[in-house]
Amino acid sequence: MALSERIGVRTIAALLPNLDRQTGPRYLSLSSCLATLLLDGRLAPGSRLPSERDLALVLKLSRATVTAAYDQLGREGMLVRRRGSGSYLTLPTSVQISGPGARMAREQHGESALDLSIACLPALGNQIETAMHQAADRIGSYTIRGGYHSYGLPELRALIAERYCRRGIPTTVDNILVTNGAQHGIDLLLRLMISAGDRVLTELPTYPGALEAIRSHQARAVAVPFGPDDSWNPAAIRNTMLQTSPRLAYLIPDFHNPTGVLVDTERREQVLSAARRAGTTIVVDESFIDLDLRDPELSSPAPPAMAALDTAVISVGSLSKPLWGGLRIGWIRTEVEQVQRLAIVRARSDMSGSVIDQLVAGILLAELDQALDARRCELRLKRDALLQALRVELPSWRPTVASGGLSTWVRMDRPVATPLTQLLEQRGVLLTPGSRFALDGTLERFLRIPFALPVADLQVAVHRISEAYRELPDVGQSARVERGHNSLVPA
Repeated sequence: MALSERIGVRTIAALLPNLDRQTGPRYLSLSSCLATLLLDGRLAPGSRLPSERDLALVLKLSRATVTAAYDQLGREGMLVRRRGSGSYLTLPTSVQISGPGARMAREQHGESALDLSIACLPALGNQIETAMHQAADRIGSYTIRGGYHSYGLPELRALIAERYCRRGIPTTVDNILVTNGAQHGIDLLLRLMISAGDRVLTELPTYPGALEAIRSHQARAVAVPFGPDDSWNPAAIRNTMLQTSPRLAYLIPDFHNPTGVLVDTERREQVLSAARRAGTTIVVDESFIDLDLRDPELSSPAPPAMAALDTAVISVGSLSKPLWGGLRIGWIRTEVEQVQRLAIVRARSDMSGSVIDQLVAGILLAELDQALDARRCELRLKRDALLQALRVELPSWRPTVASGGLSTWVRMDRPVATPLTQLLEQRGVLLTPGSRFALDGTLERFLRIPFALPVADLQVAVHRISEAYRELPDVGQSARVERGHNSLVPA
């Protein structure tokens, strides 16, 4: 087990819920809450816990209570003690690491499980198979060379550049670096542009994968909550930028993950103005840009791209969301010199992407617009079916009507997201609590519910969610965390 820095006692106290509202023995409530923080990814495996005495003082508990809680965690395989060194969190043997950072998953669920923990789609029809056959016919001309393309296949980069030009962003092949998905692109940008201790501004809520990447580079995320209308609060963003001088701002203006919000032009311009004043570089994640679910006959034109409003903006894109999660092709669009520096950084751990995957991506990208018509129609039906099921089963909940993307962001009338997801997992529904989209374990009143599954599955899932929700105890009551259980981390 790799050791990490000790967790501050006040950090632990801030993450814990009010233990006075828990039922049963106090030591079991404390051990359960600590286990939830570990298994939900908010405390990293290998972290050193505060001493029993220090935690007891801050929580106003007896030292014996904290010691008993630590002992309980040890029996459940979530804590190890090292003589003279302290107590460290660890994963029980039934938990498997799957993905970057502290992403954890249980042993494989059966095919009957309804997985609403990730926002990704199966491929449409046989489009992947067809593209692979076409790529096989073309691969011969590439195999006579070494196969390393540090910036990506020129043909694919040209297709990506052309799509940016059509959106009013002058772009050449030299402005594009092909990556292994958007997450890879975000990580490369952080590796190049961030030093330990630098601040990175994010939205609240935001994509958890970005938060994990920021933490892994020892940077400090500064989250700015959405305004009361569930969109950017430009004044709050401006004030935060001026007060904290973040090196980067990671933003999702186009069909935000998890809310599905499309940010209007005025707010984009205000945030760009604030970034220029603060000296902050903006990175926009456009993974969902092609999944516009607004009514094409009633909707106004989409706002201009952030990079069209300010050429200093760096854009990250991907084919994984509009086409298929198994197609790990993404890209970064930025200044030519920046692309060159990113390629050098990449070469330290990853010489080049797969030529075959890029050939497949190029074939699909050339025909993307036709495929998107069917994809958007399918997703509108699924989104509306999910919203209707929520209105019938849980009328007191407040879901966003996603303008695009793959999920709705639901506000519950009780802050019980984590215990609800734990209870649902026992019923074969995998769901992600809102706390995964926050820095500090807040947003327990929220859930992200993707609408990627078939309509019938969405309806069954909402019915089970409704049943489980009505069985939960009062506000603040946490479900008991069993050994090896946790919520799946979203994509």
